Amino acid sequence: MRITSSLAISILVFLYAPTLSVAQDRDLAGLPNILMVMADDLGYSDLGCYGGELATPTIDLLAKKGLLYSSFYTSSQCSPSRASLMTGLYPHQTGMGSIASLKPDAGRGPAYEGHLSDSCVTLAELLKSIGYSTWMVGKWNLGSPGPIDRGFENYFGYRDLLSHSEDQWNPKKYVRLPANAPAEIVDAEADFYATDIFNQYAVAFLKQALEQTDKPWMLFLSHSSPHFPLQAPKADIDRFMTTYRKGWDVLRNQRFDRMKRLGLIPQEAVLPPREMVPVDTEAVANGYSGKPNPSWDSLSAERQEDLARRMATYAAMVKHLDQGVSEILGLLEKKHVLSNTLVIVMSDNGACYEWGPLGFDTESRKGVTTLHQGDALNKMGQPGSYSSYGSGWANLGNTPLKMYKHFCHEGGIRSPLVVYWPKGIPKGGTIVNDPVHVMDIVPTVLEIAGVNYPSKFLGRNLLPLEGVSITPTFRGEPLKKRVLAFEHQSARALRWGDWKIAWGKRINSEPRWELYNLSKDIAEQNDLAKDNQKIVNGLSQAWLEWAKRVNVYPFYNDDQSKP
Repeated sequence: MRITSSLAISILVFLYAPTLSVAQDRDLAGLPNILMVMADDLGYSDLGCYGGELATPTIDLLAKKGLLYSSFYTSSQCSPSRASLMTGLYPHQTGMGSIASLKPDAGRGPAYEGHLSDSCVTLAELLKSIGYSTWMVGKWNLGSPGPIDRGFENYFGYRDLLSHSEDQWNPKKYVRLPANAPAEIVDAEADFYATDIFNQYAVAFLKQALEQTDKPWMLFLSHSSPHFPLQAPKADIDRFMTTYRKGWDVLRNQRFDRMKRLGLIPQEAVLPPREMVPVDTEAVANGYSGKPNPSWDSLSAERQEDLARRMATYAAMVKHLDQGVSEILGLLEKKHVLSNTLVIVMSDNGACYEWGPLGFDTESRKGVTTLHQGDALNKMGQPGSYSSYGSGWANLGNTPLKMYKHFCHEGGIRSPLVVYWPKGIPKGGTIVNDPVHVMDIVPTVLEIAGVNYPSKFLGRNLLPLEGVSITPTFRGEPLKKRVLAFEHQSARALRWGDWKIAWGKRINSEPRWELYNLSKDIAEQNDLAKDNQKIVNGLSQAWLEWAKRVNVYPFYNDDQSKP
């Protein structure tokens, strides 16, 4: 394929002309309920329906009866992805081009305000304005104003609206809003584990929502699991130890084979070598900076046991998340409302490598690599602990994709997405291969709810939607070809059809545009840039135009024009 000037122009037309097809307003009685469940740092292949060995029977069943998306894109970190999910815009357009912050990132322009800007409106605000009841549980991570001020009538979750992670065992880190609302889970402090409490609050909120029989509802269950600190009930961690003592090499091969059987990757695909550890200080990278993750068999028995404990804790967190979805669906089925509930289950980005193959702990912040043995091993994941699982397990989580969270290679931005809606999806059990983006959720929900996206909201001028409705995929129809562009903390990418360019960071000393054909190379192993410079030039020019339009730093300044 050759990129001509006319094609480059058509790419830019797509960039400048997002569209939205909406239905006419309908009576509230016929509108669907909306349940959105977001996991945090869940890898592309972690769920059973994506090839993982983790215990996710409920979500797997939703995929079997609904739709599984093989090319669902997010940002490569939590705050920007949540901004797109809430607004239907690229994160930079919402002021959330990077992580939530108390104050703007000085000198970087309007894309880095650290909170949702006034030029966007949230899905909760729009649905509330037409009569939906709106509920949220979990992690906000979009700064101030918080969820109550941005359309949610009730909230239980992080007390710190900027926080990206919290201690699962500490009830003081969580809050019920609005402030005068009674606490539905009155015994939470006596037996507190945040993932379970989030699930319980979701059920408690839904019971209240279902009492308002004249109103449809929207519930956003924004889990912090399985983000670090990795913490879970000890008995559940113990149950997974046998599995993860096998190590990441054996499990990567097993996942890869299952993905072939599921139809997620071609039968002729080859499992890539173990991914490299990003370039960083030796203390952060555990001595593996710029090197491949080590083979499992090269590690000592004591290190293997420490690492198996970390991944077993991660698996236990996902198990509790899946159990919560089961409890919610059970309630909806019992109340005979499940058939007209749109259920969306997703992750916010790829698996997290931080910091290297050995993971990190509280002590790691002082440059000490922790090895847990004996009683310390049994205390991992329990109150007072703070651990991550590291780049070796993240490489497993992203099988077979390249790199991790924080990067714009597929391992950072391609995530699981399952959609279930009995009334609106006539044929389930289908894999959808069309590229879709987290910003597409808003226009999709607005279409099925009959909401016209406004140009103004409460006197504020709004940017037009960037996402598109993915309802054609509900009917087995393809989406129109379009550009999807990405940037996060200097990592960059753009996808146009099967072509993708990616610009790495902390990979080599001279970053440049790489080119991949994703239809043949989902793992981004064969860089075609050298022999296809015209394609690279066309796509990189389109990326630059997008970057200027959405205020990516520093490209919104005309004197900084070279990508």
